Amino acid sequence: MIDTRTAPYAALLLRLSLGILFLAHAGLKIFVFTPAGTAGFFGSLGLPGWLAYVTIAWEVLGAVALILGIYARAVAIALIPVLLGAIFTVHGKAGFFFSNANGGWEFPAFWIVGLIALALVGDGARALRPTFGK
Repeated sequence: MIDTRTAPYAALLLRLSLGILFLAHAGLKIFVFTPAGTAGFFGSLGLPGWLAYVTIAWEVLGAVALILGIYARAVAIALIPVLLGAIFTVHGKAGFFFSNANGGWEFPAFWIVGLIALALVGDGARALRPTFGK
């Protein structure tokens, strides 16, 4: 049974935590690896370097939209390809556990589950622009 009194706040908590995670992930690419370094890494994977800049922008814009609650359900689904890309290009080869060398796919996969859960449960309390205009 769903507690309709607290479920919107659970969705808010999930939305905020997912948004903060994406903001931190983008911040790592911007401030630690640098955008040029991230582009070089993407190139080393056989991906076009410009895709790094698109990925960084996608993560930042998606994070802000999740945190503010702007079409959060749709944004959650739109962020899944970023994580699938991380699994298929980097983490998948490292095995399941994220503690493995080069990090396994455990964490990005769980992150995807969180995004799917948010998309299913709703935008949550305090959403500035609900996905379906409630």
